[in-house]
Amino acid sequence: MGDLTSIHGAAAALTPVDGTDLRRTFAHFPSGVVAVCARLGGTPYGLVASTFVPVSLDPPLVSVCIQYSSETWPRLKNASRLGLSLLSSEQESAARGLSSKRGDRFREVELRAGNGNAAFVAGATAWLETSVHEQVPAGDHAVVLLRVHRVSVSPESEPLVFHRSDFRALSGKSIAGQLNSA
Repeated sequence: MGDLTSIHGAAAALTPVDGTDLRRTFAHFPSGVVAVCARLGGTPYGLVASTFVPVSLDPPLVSVCIQYSSETWPRLKNASRLGLSLLSSEQESAARGLSSKRGDRFREVELRAGNGNAAFVAGATAWLETSVHEQVPAGDHAVVLLRVHRVSVSPESEPLVFHRSDFRALSGKSIAGQLNSA
């Protein structure tokens, strides 16, 4: 192996990690924005996660990472079903509302009912109806594995992305054609 160099060709200056540096580094990796929602006793509960990962096709599993300081997750984790809504580029206000610590999180959100307690954000790119399969401790978060029971996709919709600590939309342009013609 050669010397470690930065993306720009100069010698990389690796420094010990702290939470601020790690957060700033993670911000350079775009991720989708997912609302996790359920109705419990007729009241909607929800949170936003940007750590959604497809895990397995057989059995059908996905994961989200939930911070232990969440006041919403203790309510959601016992729901019979959870609705995961992969938010669309048109739903930044819904993402901001659902991630708020104060006020009515669902003021800008239209919900659709699923099976059990599952609730879905109308207009999302995709819906996954899930149940908690397993929860694994991981530092200051829990990695929550969710079993997928039903799905629905809106292929014409572009996803909302969290990148460099802000919500963004993809251009929708594929670079595959550009690479093949080069």
